[in-house]
Amino acid sequence: MNPADAMQAAPAIDMSLFGLFWQAHFVVKLVMVGLLVASVWCWSIIVDKTLLFRRTDAEMDAFEEAFWSGRSLEELYRSYNDRPATGLAAVFVAAMREWKRSFEGSGRQVQSLSQRIEKQLDVTIQREVEKLESRLLFLASIGSAGPYIGLFGTVWGIMTAFTSIAASKNTSLAVVAPGIAEALFATAIGLFAAIPAVLAYNKLQASVAKSQSRLEGFADEFSAILSRQIDERLSLAA
Repeated sequence: MNPADAMQAAPAIDMSLFGLFWQAHFVVKLVMVGLLVASVWCWSIIVDKTLLFRRTDAEMDAFEEAFWSGRSLEELYRSYNDRPATGLAAVFVAAMREWKRSFEGSGRQVQSLSQRIEKQLDVTIQREVEKLESRLLFLASIGSAGPYIGLFGTVWGIMTAFTSIAASKNTSLAVVAPGIAEALFATAIGLFAAIPAVLAYNKLQASVAKSQSRLEGFADEFSAILSRQIDERLSLAA
């Protein structure tokens, strides 16, 4: 059979994206579906985290404005203690709660109060950072593993395509091209899932580092304020 006869004898093949998916081997289909689901999940994380960071930045700005407005610490504590606190407000409430436990108990436990407040600040900052970092590891995993998973589908598809070519003993382009295209489609989906995941992970991780630096800076300032007040109370008590 000459190539012209082979091309005429070859059945019409759907080369659309859906057609390439539908004609692919079961293993390649499984890889494609898995990568598409991972891509959708990555985008949901990206959107959710982007909104979370915007909301967190806005809440931090509002709290800093209230904190440096001249309101008393007691008044500020009462206003934020009655509602769920996040970010800088959570750090402030945790430190003030330890402060009030020490001065409002049956005994005034002032000794090592500064150390206890710093411990509370560190623990609260760690919790807030963990909230911001949650699910970012999934983006990193898809960003690093996505291309390799797609490559696995491509290798499997090419193996299947060459096996079919060998069985049919027909090497015309009309027979070879569809199988190769189906296989390469898996790699394309892997890159489609991995590239946004990598870019978003780097951007969101930088936002986490920025928020952590802001939390730690406020904690240092607030710890210094409370430390001065402790010294003043100790000097008055003496």
